[in-house]
Amino acid sequence: MSTAVPADVTFDAFEPSERADPYPAYRRVRDAAPLFPYAFGDVPVTLITRYEECAAILTGADWGHGYAAGISPFRDTTAAIPGSFVRMDPPEHGRCRKLVAKAFTPRVMAEMVPLAGQVVRDLVAAAVRCGELDVLNDLAVPLAVAMVPVRLLGADPADGALFRQWQLAIARGSDPDSLLGPDEVAARGTAAMECMGYFARLIQQKKAEPTSDLLGTLVAASADGQLTEPEVIGIALLTLVAGMETSINLIGNGMLALLRNPEQLALLRDNPALIGPALEEMLRYDAPTQFTIRVALADTMVGEHRFQRGDGVVVLTASASRDERVFPDADTFDVTRYVGNRPARKHLGFSLGIHYCVGAPLARIEAEAAIGQLLAQAPKLALATEVVEYQPSLIHRGIMALPVTL
Repeated sequence: MSTAVPADVTFDAFEPSERADPYPAYRRVRDAAPLFPYAFGDVPVTLITRYEECAAILTGADWGHGYAAGISPFRDTTAAIPGSFVRMDPPEHGRCRKLVAKAFTPRVMAEMVPLAGQVVRDLVAAAVRCGELDVLNDLAVPLAVAMVPVRLLGADPADGALFRQWQLAIARGSDPDSLLGPDEVAARGTAAMECMGYFARLIQQKKAEPTSDLLGTLVAASADGQLTEPEVIGIALLTLVAGMETSINLIGNGMLALLRNPEQLALLRDNPALIGPALEEMLRYDAPTQFTIRVALADTMVGEHRFQRGDGVVVLTASASRDERVFPDADTFDVTRYVGNRPARKHLGFSLGIHYCVGAPLARIEAEAAIGQLLAQAPKLALATEVVEYQPSLIHRGIMALPVTL
C-alpha cells in the first residue's frame, strides 16, 4: 500500500501537549491524506483520518479484530476478559451482544428515563442549595453509578468509589502497553482482577436469589448454556467500564462545550426541545471515544489503497466527525446542526456497523437528564475555572473535573 503523505506533516495528536485540543492535529493529517502511516506504540499501522474511509472500514465485512484468527497486531484483550464482545468478530460477537442488547430495548430504556430524571433532580437541587457543583464528580459520576452498576448490574450503591476507580484504571489501560507507564499497566491488572472478583461474588448471589436486571439475565443465560460464567463476568466488566466512561465523558465534554460557547448554551436553555440535536452535536464535536482499532480480515481495498490480511488500522472517528467534506464548518459547535435532516450523515461518536455502541440509548438518557436539568435549574451557570485537566487516556476523552458556579 502506498500513501501520498507530505514529508513535512507529522501526527502529534497523541502527545500530552495536544491533550487539551487534539483537533488541529487531526485536521493537519486529515488535510494531508485519508490514510497516514504511523507507529501506534510499537505497532506499525495506518491512521484512517477522513469520514468516508472510516465509515467504510467500520461497516465493511473485511474488517474486524482478528484475535480468534490469530492475525491481530494489537494486544489481545479477549483472552484475559472472555465475553468482552467489543473486540470480538462474528459469530461470537453476535452471540454475546444479542444477550446484552435485551437490556437496551426501547421498552427498558423508557423505564430508565424517570430514574435518571429523579437522580439528577436530587443531585442538582443539592448543588443549587450550596451554589457550586463539579459537573463530573458531583453529577455525571454518581448518575452513571446509579444507572450502570447499580441499576443494570444490581451492585451495591455504596461501592460507587470503587467502580469509578476501576473504570478509570481499565479505561486508561485500554491504550497500547507501549504508551503506558509500569504503574498504569499494574493498575489496569489490579483493577481488572478486583472488578472480576467483585462480579464473581455478585453472580453467586444472583444464582441464589435471581434478579431481572442485566446481570441477572446473563446469569440465567449461563445456566442455560448460552454463556460461560467467565463470559458473564467479562460482559459485566465491559458494561461497567464502557457504560460509565461513555456517559460521564459525554456529559463532561458536552457541558464544557456549552460553557465555552455561551451563545449556544443560551440557545439551548431558551429552547429545551433542542436537547436531542444538541447531544448529537456534542458527540460529533468532542466525542467520548476518539478512535477504535481494526484489522484486515482479508486482502481488501479502501479507496485506491490495498491492505493485506492482518494489517492494522487506527480509525480516527473523532477526526472523521470533524471532516469538512461531510460536516460544513466542522470546527464550530452548533446545537442546531442536527435539527431536521441536516446533516445527511451520522457522526461517528458511537461508531458504526456491528460494533455501534449498544449502550448509546442509555448514554443519551443520562446526558439529556443531566444537562437538561442543570440548564433549567441553574440560570446563572458559569465555569469556575479556565484550567481543565484531561484524563491521560488516548482512546477515551474526558475531563477529570468541571467545577461551575450556580
